[in-house]
Amino acid sequence: MAAIQKHLSVSRDTVLQYINKRGMPAHKLGRQWRFKISEVDEWLRSGDSAEADGTDANELNGGLQDGD
Repeated sequence: MAAIQKHLSVSRDTVLQYINKRGMPAHKLGRQWRFKISEVDEWLRSGDSAEADGTDANELNGGLQDGD
């Protein structure tokens, strides 16, 4: 969890909200959450991370661009 928090520059609670409300790709093994950075980055680029309130996916990833 700490690695994805650092990658996205967000709190643990925010990561959990992304998983539960926005469908961020994650897998729970026992009590641990597992993430593939490549899947999370694709989720961000696809726009699926944007909420119905119009939040820009770019805001969620600190402006991550293709090739970063």
